[in-house]
Amino acid sequence: MWIQQNPSTPVPLADLQGRSVGLKFECEHCHTEVFTDLLGVPAPNDQADSPEHTGNREIEEVKCPGCEMKHSLEVDSTFDGVTFKVSDAKSVSYQVA
Repeated sequence: MWIQQNPSTPVPLADLQGRSVGLKFECEHCHTEVFTDLLGVPAPNDQADSPEHTGNREIEEVKCPGCEMKHSLEVDSTFDGVTFKVSDAKSVSYQVA
């Protein structure tokens, strides 16, 4: 089941920590629906010296099958939750593996 991400509200860390997710988005350039391979959700940095440095990020790249545009994918994880960012995409959905 695909879940639409609300960009202003992170997904609870407990729902995703230690899991893999697939992302789905529409390429803004050619409007092709793009599906990613599974991405790991990184654990926040519990060794950080301050709360603002606890974030951890996984960065990948995927090529649109329709127009071959490269999209940058980011999975950002903090103790406040997990957010997904995709360049040149209006909205992102995720699915837990």
